[in-house]
Formats: sequence, structure tokens, C-alpha cells
Amino acid sequence: MSVRRSLVWLGLTPEPEQELPAAVAALRAPAAGRPAPALITAERRRVERLVLRGTHRDWLRYLGEVTALVVRAADDPHASGRGAALLAAEVVLDHHRMLIGLPGSGYDRTAAQRHALERAVARLTPSDAPAEPRSTV
Repeated sequence: MSVRRSLVWLGLTPEPEQELPAAVAALRAPAAGRPAPALITAERRRVERLVLRGTHRDWLRYLGEVTALVVRAADDPHASGRGAALLAAEVVLDHHRMLIGLPGSGYDRTAAQRHALERAVARLTPSDAPAEPRSTV
């Protein structure tokens, strides 16, 4: 018996696989500063396993964990890794927004995460950061 596995979610964007391992390792690191290379390598392997062997549901569960780390960092103004949290928030938020173009319920299932990430981005963005130009098209 053959089980057909949908792989359409793998074509969304490569940024999560490229950007998240170092950012998530920084968020998981117990001390301030750069995470140990071993933590980054472990996170990269975890993401690789998810992409190569996981399901869309597994991937969304992982991104839910990342969202929780981001929200925790955003809630603590003294937390280390706020830059890593902002990067991770933006990457996951972009990913979740793109789910609207895929079949299935992924976009609806990530609505609460999108809202939490939007709030986290607002708290993590430095007040002196230049505003991004808005498109007039």
C-alpha cells in the first residue's frame, strides 16, 4: 500500500531552512552572546530532518515552537537574543502568510501564531529603526 505524501509545502521559501537554525539556537542558548556552534549544527540537523523526512504538520509544529521562543523573548525586555527573535519572527511570519496560497488548512491553523508574531515583531523592532517604505502600487 502506498501512502501519498504532499510535498507542496516544501516549495514555499528556503529562508526558514537557511535563517532559522542560527536564530533558534541563539534563542535556545542559556547564556547571552553567540550560541555554541554545536547548538547551531544540532538545530540545522533538526530542520534538515524535518524537511527531508517530516510532514507539513511536523514542520508547522516546529514553527510553533519557534513562535513560542520568539514570544517569550519579546515579552522580556531584558532577554538576550532579541535580534535573533526578530529575525525568527519575520521569517516565520512570512512563511505563515504564504500558506494562504497552498491547499489545506495550514493558513487557518497558523492564524493565532501570525497574530502573536505580529505583536512580537512590534515589540522587538527598535523604536529608532527606520520605517520600511510602503509601496504605492
